Amino acid sequence: MQKISVLLFLVWVSFLFYAGIALFTSGFLLTRLELTNHSSCQEPPGPGPLPWKRQGEPRACWMAPRFSRVVLVLIDALRFDFAQPQRSHIPGKPSVSLPFLGKLHSLQRILEIQPHHARLYQSKADPPTTTMQRLKALTTGSLPTFIDAGSNFASYAIVEDNLIKQLASTGRRVVFMGDDTWKDLFPGAFSQAFFFPSFNVKDLHTVDNGILEHLYPTMDSGEWDALIAHFLGVDHCGHKHGPHHPEMAKKLSQMDQVIQGVVERLENDTLLVVIGDHGMTKSGDHGGDSELEISAALFLYSPTALFRRAPPEEPEVVPQINLVPTLALLLGLPIPFGNIGEVMTELFSEVEDLQPHSSTLAQASALHLNAQQVSRFLHTYSAAAQDLQVEELHRLRNLFSKASADYQQLLQSPQRAEAALQTVIAELQQFLRGVRAMCIDSWARFSLVRMAGGAALLAAGCFLCLLISQWATSPDFYLCPLLLVSMAWGLAGVAVCVGLLATTELKLDPVVLGAMAAMGSLLHFLWKAWPSWGSKRPLAALLPTPGPVLFLLLIRFAAFFSDSFVVAEARATHFLLCSLILLLLAQLHWEGKLLPPKLLTVPRLGFSSPAGPIPQHNGMHVLGLGVGLLLCIRLAGLFHRCPEETPACHSSPWLSPLASMVGGRAKNLWYGACVGALVALSAAVRLWLHHYGNLKSPEPPVLFVRWGLPLMVLGTAAYWALASGADEAPPRLQALVAGASVVLPRAVAALATSGLLLLLWRPVTVLAKATMGAPRTRTILTPFSGPPTSQADLDYVVPQIYRHMQEEFRGRLERTKCQGPLTLAACQLGNVYSAAMVTALTLLAFPLLLLHAERISLVFLLLFLQSFLLLHLLAAGIPISTPGPFTVPWQAVSAWALMASQTFYSTGHQPVFPTIHWHAAFVGFPEGHGSSTWLPALLVGANTFASHLLYAVGCPLLLFWPFLCESQGSQKRRQPPGNEAEARVGPEEEEEPLMEMRLWNAPHHFSVALLQLGLKYLFVLGIQILACALAASILRRHLMVWKVFAPKFIFEAMSFIVSSVGLFLGLSLVMRVDGAVSSWSRQLVLAQHR
Repeated sequence: MQKISVLLFLVWVSFLFYAGIALFTSGFLLTRLELTNHSSCQEPPGPGPLPWKRQGEPRACWMAPRFSRVVLVLIDALRFDFAQPQRSHIPGKPSVSLPFLGKLHSLQRILEIQPHHARLYQSKADPPTTTMQRLKALTTGSLPTFIDAGSNFASYAIVEDNLIKQLASTGRRVVFMGDDTWKDLFPGAFSQAFFFPSFNVKDLHTVDNGILEHLYPTMDSGEWDALIAHFLGVDHCGHKHGPHHPEMAKKLSQMDQVIQGVVERLENDTLLVVIGDHGMTKSGDHGGDSELEISAALFLYSPTALFRRAPPEEPEVVPQINLVPTLALLLGLPIPFGNIGEVMTELFSEVEDLQPHSSTLAQASALHLNAQQVSRFLHTYSAAAQDLQVEELHRLRNLFSKASADYQQLLQSPQRAEAALQTVIAELQQFLRGVRAMCIDSWARFSLVRMAGGAALLAAGCFLCLLISQWATSPDFYLCPLLLVSMAWGLAGVAVCVGLLATTELKLDPVVLGAMAAMGSLLHFLWKAWPSWGSKRPLAALLPTPGPVLFLLLIRFAAFFSDSFVVAEARATHFLLCSLILLLLAQLHWEGKLLPPKLLTVPRLGFSSPAGPIPQHNGMHVLGLGVGLLLCIRLAGLFHRCPEETPACHSSPWLSPLASMVGGRAKNLWYGACVGALVALSAAVRLWLHHYGNLKSPEPPVLFVRWGLPLMVLGTAAYWALASGADEAPPRLQALVAGASVVLPRAVAALATSGLLLLLWRPVTVLAKATMGAPRTRTILTPFSGPPTSQADLDYVVPQIYRHMQEEFRGRLERTKCQGPLTLAACQLGNVYSAAMVTALTLLAFPLLLLHAERISLVFLLLFLQSFLLLHLLAAGIPISTPGPFTVPWQAVSAWALMASQTFYSTGHQPVFPTIHWHAAFVGFPEGHGSSTWLPALLVGANTFASHLLYAVGCPLLLFWPFLCESQGSQKRRQPPGNEAEARVGPEEEEEPLMEMRLWNAPHHFSVALLQLGLKYLFVLGIQILACALAASILRRHLMVWKVFAPKFIFEAMSFIVSSVGLFLGLSLVMRVDGAVSSWSRQLVLAQHR
């Protein structure tokens, strides 16, 4: 079996999983239809006259404008409690002083001095609470769907009707300053704009200072009708330091001064809106739907009286999208066509009118206009999309018809009773709130057919991995013909699907095409494979053994169906991994490997009978490996981030960057520990290579490990020093620090890339010595079986020796060509595969480590240490079968995959969007990436799935390590039969163990072992993504589906893709080393023949 066929087969199996993931995702995470219809002043939202329209009123549209101008101050991540005052001390309770409380003094002062001019609301944002989705909701009045969160990397222009477009179409001058996200959302919509880069979460001041440079001069110029200022400092401070850091108090105090300065410059016809687009968690993140994330502040103020009543003691809670229709009518604009928000009625009261029913009628009129607009949207949307609930839609239409009729009847009645007006208001509000609830429910609609098809493909992929991993050792297993024919059938399925779609004039869906190709190739493969192998084996033989490993896999599979277990998966993974380690130790004890070394006669569960030597280990040594591994896992568990659903849990403070630390002494100690971890990791790899003799090789990769690796350590340490103290650098050194922050990470990444390229170029890290002439131990061939016994024998042998010496001296003098035989000696070929793998993993780890906080270096050190211990523990009892077949047991693959998940949590990640480390996008790019979106997405993805990538690339070590641990005891060389005439000069030598060269000497079994290893690893990963898909589909109406199950599915799908790609890279490196060894061997044979 060719190794390239193995790689192609694994790529095809992964394609089956990719197609299943894409098909399931297209049915589970649907996007709603975006209508391009627009409201206009010339087209009223419904029949009948427009109420409260004053003839001849300038800029009057559906309703006469109450304000000519608006100033919108958007403070990103302004959580509601940030706008609350510092509570006075209550007797009997401990006083609480939080940095973010009581810093917005101007808001409280205005509310106390001018209660009829201002209101503070608690604005509830709809998840996902990412900035782009919140801006979309704040301007369109619509609800973004869950999958829209992925577009936060790339903000595309809003095609729906929105406030900005309505302002521009009515000739209003819109001036913007701040977050450059608006540039992509509303291209060309602003009469004047000052955009600043927004994605660098470590930069607290650039955007805010840029706004302040233009804000007050623009207000004083008067050349604007709508002024929007989007501040980012509070949000970035939360991401960098968290809300409880003293920097948050400074930033909120700065925002208080901004608000105070704006209020002083307001005119009577201007409305001030201060709003936060979302909140933040206790750690400063956002993106989910927790109470702290969806709770934002909304403050309204006007120099003229705005409200009839004083503000209530507790601020009113309003949906965030209610601001859209409210602003539209207050400014005399049409309400955006797709809005489903509800006007805030108290803003439409006539403050100066002494008759209460006039204010109530004004509120009813505004609500009726709002309801007409929403009813028109429902009619248009239901005709185009047909995904709204029919019964609920019919009920709401009847409700609106009744409320509209009652309203029209009140307009025609000279006696407008206050009670009747309140009834109409209640009916209209019931209609508007019912529409919003229906849309929230309907836009979470699922395509059950696609979800079932995707889950079926995932299940088929898992079954195929299990099937072929058991059948690959069959002598009649021919992979290449079946693979090629199956791919041809897959392409045929695509052609048929394209033809059907073309004849029916339907839109071509790439997801459906991919699923058809996967299904067509899979069905043909199983159709041809089952008669050949399946009918000859019982189905029970397909199940992995030993049974306890299968039991652990079933536990992990079932855990994904419980939101509590998903939330606590970090602890569950820790428990399962420790349980598996104890199981391995118990199994070694049952098989006698913790007793004094002896050859076993009973075959181990999960292995073929030992056909070769078993690595010998002292019982205490093996037990020490297990104890050390459990200790490393426990230490890695100290680095953890608590889910927001567990308030009693406290996240590890070691996950934050050193720059967030206040004490200088503690920061220096931690910095020394982080640098020490880097040095220890580098030294451990060098010592390991030195132990097996690889550092003696003159090959370029080894030279790079000697000199390039210390340079990478030095560059990483220097970058950490600058990053941790950048805020404390003197002003004259700021430019130097900024430049070094760009150069150093890129230099480390360039060095790592260079090392990997050198490794691919010359992957054989062995020492080959070439000598001219016959060495001291070379044999001298004579036609006799013994020493010369006569003068005739001496007359024959002595000239032969003389001629040999003459040729040797002639070759040394001429130095032009080799006249004597070439002798090549290779040092430590036994670890040629694992040496390349360990070198590649080390070079890959350094750029990934740069994307994390400094103290995560300790986790990376534990990652390598616990991997080393696990590999030794797994190799303690694996038999080395000299002729083959070779295999990796299920417990080894399961433990490796569990360790990848455990390290994912130890690096401070959780499978939820608020915990994504966005700062990784700016390592080496502090000024941002311009219009590029793929590079920051790649950096953030590498940070998130670093553990999955490293363990997937290193997966082949599970196959190599038992050979690496082969007994180092010397074995006497045996004389080949028929060579009795050879006589050796010097003492009898001892040969080294073959170790990994056993694999090279059995290429067919080597290829089968790689195929089995890849399929088993894909099976363990596939079981996890299948469980997440089934849990998300079965529990799609669960309360926690969008908070727990949907994010878990997305993260698990991404980790599967990253892991499969990493597996391909690791196997490709193995094949490159194998090809280089074969080439090197051929050259050696040719040299010996010469």
